[in-house]
Amino acid sequence: MFAHHRRSSKLNSGLITAITFLIGGVLFYPRPASSQQMPTIIAQNSVLRAESAQQETLYLNNDRTYSYNLIAQDAGEIGGVKIPAGATIVGKYVPTDGGLRYVAEAVTYDDYSYTINASSEVIEDVKDPRDTSAGEVAKDAGIGAAAGAVLGEVVGDAGAAEIVGGAAAGAATGNITADRVVVIEPNSTISLYE
Repeated sequence: MFAHHRRSSKLNSGLITAITFLIGGVLFYPRPASSQQMPTIIAQNSVLRAESAQQETLYLNNDRTYSYNLIAQDAGEIGGVKIPAGATIVGKYVPTDGGLRYVAEAVTYDDYSYTINASSEVIEDVKDPRDTSAGEVAKDAGIGAAAGAVLGEVVGDAGAAEIVGGAAAGAATGNITADRVVVIEPNSTISLYE
């Protein structure tokens, strides 16, 4: 029994030491403020999906500002302003590297208007599809063929090679020199970020 009491006393002594260490050494040990962990705050951008309010395709030059409205596709929130689906977003397409960016300035619904601050990513410009269509390329090829024939007459040899070469040059030049525009289809989604 005496041995049992010694073992129990050692166990109690070890337990008391462990508790003292935990309470005094860990819980009440002051740490400098610089080593204290602070919660990490991750910025969350609000995203609002919208589409063009215009029913026709827009072809916008990449060097001009255009004022057009969008329509909210879904309900959302930008800058604390709750936006219902179908609300009108007032803003403009502004030039930026590689195309245009939509900058939203206000949202209107139910006879109210609220200021918001949101913008899209870059909407990239492309070769103007109206200038690179088959009809436009054929027209440029025809102009090139005529130029090849005239040039052949001037130098004294208006053969088929000159005409075909002129046609190819006209078609290639028309495709290369096509203007770059931003194309906005009526139902394409434009995501706006806070």
